[in-house]
Amino acid sequence: MLVAAAVCPCPPLLVPEVAAGAAPELDPARAACLDAVGVLAASRPDLLVVVGPGDGRTAGAYPAGAHGSFRGFGVALDVTLGTPDPVAQGPALADSLAVGAWLLDRARWAGAPVEGLAVDGRSPAAECARAGQQLAARADRVALLVMGDGSACRTLKAPGYLDERAEAFDARAAEALGSADLAALDALDETLAYELKAAGRAPWQLLSGAARGAGLGGRLLYEDAPYGVGYTVAAWS
Repeated sequence: MLVAAAVCPCPPLLVPEVAAGAAPELDPARAACLDAVGVLAASRPDLLVVVGPGDGRTAGAYPAGAHGSFRGFGVALDVTLGTPDPVAQGPALADSLAVGAWLLDRARWAGAPVEGLAVDGRSPAAECARAGQQLAARADRVALLVMGDGSACRTLKAPGYLDERAEAFDARAAEALGSADLAALDALDETLAYELKAAGRAPWQLLSGAARGAGLGGRLLYEDAPYGVGYTVAAWS
Protein backbone atom coordinates (compact mmCIF):
# COMPACT_ATOMS: atom_id res chain seq x y z
CA MET A 1 0.00 0.00 0.00
CA LEU A 2 1.01 3.63 -0.34
CA VAL A 3 2.83 4.90 2.75
CA ALA A 4 4.15 8.26 1.52
CA ALA A 5 4.26 10.55 -1.49
CA ALA A 6 6.15 13.64 -2.53
CA VAL A 7 4.74 15.98 -5.17
CA CYS A 8 7.25 18.13 -7.05
CA PRO A 9 7.36 20.20 -10.24
CA CYS A 10 9.36 18.80 -13.14
CA PRO A 11 10.88 21.62 -15.21
CA PRO A 12 14.45 20.87 -16.34
CA LEU A 13 15.22 24.35 -14.97
CA LEU A 14 15.04 22.76 -11.52
CA VAL A 15 18.50 21.38 -12.33
CA PRO A 16 20.95 24.25 -11.64
CA GLU A 17 23.26 23.28 -14.50
CA VAL A 18 20.34 23.66 -16.92
CA ALA A 19 19.09 26.90 -15.36
CA ALA A 20 22.63 28.37 -15.39
CA GLY A 21 22.45 32.06 -14.40
CA ALA A 22 18.78 31.80 -13.47
CA ALA A 23 19.38 28.95 -11.01
CA PRO A 24 18.96 31.00 -7.77
CA GLU A 25 15.38 31.88 -8.73
CA LEU A 26 14.28 28.29 -8.08
CA ASP A 27 16.30 27.71 -4.91
CA PRO A 28 13.16 27.83 -2.69
CA ALA A 29 11.46 25.23 -4.91
CA ARG A 30 14.54 22.99 -4.82
CA ALA A 31 14.73 23.20 -1.04
CA ALA A 32 11.05 22.30 -0.72
CA CYS A 33 11.50 19.34 -3.08
CA LEU A 34 14.36 18.01 -0.99
CA ASP A 35 12.23 18.33 2.15
CA ALA A 36 9.48 16.34 0.43
CA VAL A 37 11.92 13.62 -0.62
CA GLY A 38 13.03 13.47 3.01
CA VAL A 39 9.47 12.45 3.92
CA LEU A 40 9.76 9.56 1.47
CA ALA A 41 13.00 8.41 3.06
CA ALA A 42 11.47 8.58 6.53
CA SER A 43 8.62 6.30 5.42
CA ARG A 44 11.11 3.45 4.81
CA PRO A 45 9.39 2.08 1.68
CA ASP A 46 10.05 -1.25 0.05
CA LEU A 47 9.68 0.36 -3.39
CA LEU A 48 9.87 3.94 -4.66
CA VAL A 49 8.29 4.80 -8.00
CA VAL A 50 8.97 8.11 -9.74
CA VAL A 51 5.85 9.12 -11.67
CA GLY A 52 5.72 11.94 -14.19
CA PRO A 53 4.06 13.13 -17.38
CA GLY A 54 5.03 11.64 -20.72
CA ASP A 55 3.65 11.51 -24.23
CA GLY A 56 2.97 8.88 -26.87
CA ARG A 57 6.72 8.41 -27.33
CA THR A 58 7.93 8.38 -23.72
CA ALA A 59 4.95 7.05 -21.72
CA GLY A 60 5.51 3.70 -20.05
CA ALA A 61 7.41 1.93 -17.28
CA TYR A 62 11.14 2.33 -16.67
CA PRO A 63 13.16 -0.23 -14.66
CA ALA A 64 15.55 0.40 -11.82
CA GLY A 65 18.87 1.64 -13.17
CA ALA A 66 17.33 3.24 -16.27
CA HIS A 67 19.38 6.11 -17.65
CA GLY A 68 18.40 9.71 -18.39
CA SER A 69 20.22 12.78 -19.60
CA PHE A 70 20.03 16.56 -19.85
CA ARG A 71 22.24 16.66 -22.91
CA GLY A 72 19.24 17.71 -24.97
CA PHE A 73 19.25 20.91 -22.93
CA GLY A 74 22.91 21.56 -23.64
CA VAL A 75 24.24 20.14 -20.35
CA ALA A 76 26.56 17.12 -20.11
CA LEU A 77 24.74 15.64 -17.13
CA ASP A 78 23.45 12.06 -16.91
CA VAL A 79 21.21 10.51 -14.25
CA THR A 80 19.86 7.08 -13.33
CA LEU A 81 16.85 5.76 -11.47
CA GLY A 82 18.39 4.56 -8.25
CA THR A 83 21.55 2.47 -8.34
CA PRO A 84 23.36 2.83 -11.69
CA ASP A 85 23.23 -0.25 -13.90
CA PRO A 86 25.94 -0.14 -16.60
CA VAL A 87 24.17 -2.81 -18.64
CA ALA A 88 20.65 -1.36 -18.33
CA GLN A 89 18.87 -1.37 -21.67
CA GLY A 90 15.83 0.49 -22.92
CA PRO A 91 14.84 4.03 -23.83
CA ALA A 92 16.17 7.10 -22.08
CA LEU A 93 14.06 8.42 -19.23
CA ALA A 94 11.25 10.84 -20.01
CA ASP A 95 12.35 14.36 -19.09
CA SER A 96 10.04 14.48 -16.05
CA LEU A 97 11.53 11.26 -14.69
CA ALA A 98 15.06 12.50 -15.36
CA VAL A 99 14.32 15.52 -13.14
CA GLY A 100 12.99 13.13 -10.49
CA ALA A 101 16.12 11.00 -10.74
CA TRP A 102 18.23 14.15 -10.36
CA LEU A 103 16.29 15.09 -7.20
CA LEU A 104 16.87 11.66 -5.68
CA ASP A 105 20.57 11.87 -6.48
CA ARG A 106 20.77 15.31 -4.90
CA ALA A 107 19.02 13.93 -1.82
CA ARG A 108 21.49 11.01 -1.78
CA TRP A 109 18.68 8.46 -1.94
CA ALA A 110 19.94 5.16 -0.54
CA GLY A 111 16.73 3.48 0.44
CA ALA A 112 14.41 1.25 -1.54
CA PRO A 113 14.83 0.30 -5.21
CA VAL A 114 13.62 3.00 -7.60
CA GLU A 115 11.52 2.50 -10.72
CA GLY A 116 9.78 4.96 -13.02
CA LEU A 117 6.45 5.43 -14.77
CA ALA A 118 5.68 8.13 -17.32
CA VAL A 119 1.95 8.73 -17.71
CA ASP A 120 0.50 9.96 -20.99
CA GLY A 121 -0.81 13.45 -20.32
CA ARG A 122 -4.04 12.70 -22.17
CA SER A 123 -4.91 9.65 -20.03
CA PRO A 124 -8.44 9.85 -18.58
CA ALA A 125 -8.82 10.29 -14.84
CA ALA A 126 -10.25 6.80 -14.33
CA GLU A 127 -7.32 5.22 -16.17
CA CYS A 128 -4.87 7.20 -14.04
CA ALA A 129 -6.62 6.09 -10.86
CA ARG A 130 -6.44 2.42 -11.90
CA ALA A 131 -2.73 2.76 -12.63
CA GLY A 132 -2.23 4.28 -9.19
CA GLN A 133 -4.07 1.43 -7.48
CA GLN A 134 -1.88 -1.05 -9.33
CA LEU A 135 1.29 0.76 -8.22
CA ALA A 136 0.16 0.84 -4.61
CA ALA A 137 -0.33 -2.95 -4.71
CA ARG A 138 3.23 -3.59 -5.90
CA ALA A 139 4.69 -3.95 -2.38
CA ASP A 140 3.75 -3.77 1.29
CA ARG A 141 5.22 -0.26 1.56
CA VAL A 142 5.19 1.83 -1.62
CA ALA A 143 6.26 5.48 -1.90
CA LEU A 144 5.71 7.75 -4.90
CA LEU A 145 7.71 10.73 -6.11
CA VAL A 146 5.13 12.47 -8.28
CA MET A 147 6.54 14.96 -10.76
CA GLY A 148 4.27 17.43 -12.54
CA ASP A 149 3.67 21.10 -13.25
CA GLY A 150 0.48 23.12 -13.01
CA SER A 151 -0.75 25.46 -15.72
CA ALA A 152 1.70 27.11 -18.10
CA CYS A 153 -0.58 30.11 -18.67
CA ARG A 154 -0.18 32.36 -15.65
CA THR A 155 1.41 35.40 -17.37
CA LEU A 156 1.76 36.98 -20.78
CA LYS A 157 5.29 35.58 -21.04
CA ALA A 158 4.32 32.07 -19.90
CA PRO A 159 4.86 29.19 -22.36
CA GLY A 160 1.11 29.03 -22.99
CA TYR A 161 0.48 32.80 -22.84
CA LEU A 162 -1.99 34.28 -20.32
CA ASP A 163 -5.23 32.44 -19.62
CA GLU A 164 -7.49 33.94 -16.98
CA ARG A 165 -8.58 30.47 -15.86
CA ALA A 166 -5.05 29.35 -14.97
CA GLU A 167 -4.69 30.91 -11.53
CA ALA A 168 -7.92 29.39 -10.23
CA PHE A 169 -7.00 25.97 -11.63
CA ASP A 170 -3.60 26.07 -9.95
CA ALA A 171 -5.12 27.21 -6.67
CA ARG A 172 -7.56 24.28 -6.66
CA ALA A 173 -4.78 21.84 -7.49
CA ALA A 174 -2.40 23.23 -4.85
CA GLU A 175 -5.11 23.11 -2.18
CA ALA A 176 -5.96 19.52 -3.09
CA LEU A 177 -2.32 18.43 -3.12
CA GLY A 178 -1.56 20.24 0.13
CA SER A 179 -4.45 18.61 1.96
CA ALA A 180 -4.36 15.18 0.25
CA ASP A 181 -7.94 15.78 -0.93
CA LEU A 182 -8.51 12.81 -3.22
CA ALA A 183 -11.98 13.87 -4.34
CA ALA A 184 -10.71 17.30 -5.37
CA LEU A 185 -7.85 15.74 -7.35
CA ASP A 186 -10.26 13.36 -9.08
CA ALA A 187 -12.43 16.35 -10.00
CA LEU A 188 -9.68 18.25 -11.86
CA ASP A 189 -11.03 18.82 -15.36
CA GLU A 190 -9.05 16.91 -17.99
CA THR A 191 -9.99 19.21 -20.86
CA LEU A 192 -9.23 22.38 -18.93
CA ALA A 193 -5.91 20.95 -17.73
CA TYR A 194 -4.97 20.17 -21.33
CA GLU A 195 -5.92 23.65 -22.51
CA LEU A 196 -3.86 25.19 -19.71
CA LYS A 197 -0.91 22.88 -20.45
CA ALA A 198 -1.03 21.51 -16.88
CA ALA A 199 1.20 18.46 -17.30
CA GLY A 200 0.77 17.38 -13.68
CA ARG A 201 -2.92 16.55 -13.96
CA ALA A 202 -2.50 12.88 -14.96
CA PRO A 203 0.27 12.08 -12.41
CA TRP A 204 -1.73 13.81 -9.66
CA GLN A 205 -4.81 11.75 -10.45
CA LEU A 206 -2.67 8.61 -10.47
CA LEU A 207 -1.52 9.60 -6.97
CA SER A 208 -5.14 9.94 -5.91
CA GLY A 209 -5.84 6.39 -7.06
CA ALA A 210 -2.78 5.06 -5.26
CA ALA A 211 -3.75 6.79 -2.02
CA ARG A 212 -7.28 5.41 -1.76
CA GLY A 213 -7.70 3.70 1.58
CA ALA A 214 -4.21 4.69 2.78
CA GLY A 215 -5.40 7.44 5.13
CA LEU A 216 -2.53 9.80 4.30
CA GLY A 217 -2.46 13.47 5.27
CA GLY A 218 -0.89 16.21 3.16
CA ARG A 219 1.28 19.24 3.76
CA LEU A 220 1.88 22.06 1.27
CA LEU A 221 5.56 23.02 1.19
CA TYR A 222 5.71 25.42 -1.77
CA GLU A 223 3.37 27.07 -4.28
CA ASP A 224 4.36 29.73 -6.81
CA ALA A 225 4.36 30.47 -10.52
CA PRO A 226 7.86 31.46 -11.64
CA TYR A 227 8.08 31.93 -15.39
CA GLY A 228 4.28 31.86 -15.50
CA VAL A 229 4.08 28.12 -14.70
CA GLY A 230 2.38 26.77 -11.61
CA TYR A 231 4.76 24.84 -9.35
CA THR A 232 3.54 22.99 -6.26
CA VAL A 233 5.48 20.92 -3.72
CA ALA A 234 3.63 18.79 -1.19
CA ALA A 235 4.38 15.86 1.10
CA TRP A 236 1.92 13.09 2.01
CA SER A 237 2.46 10.73 4.93
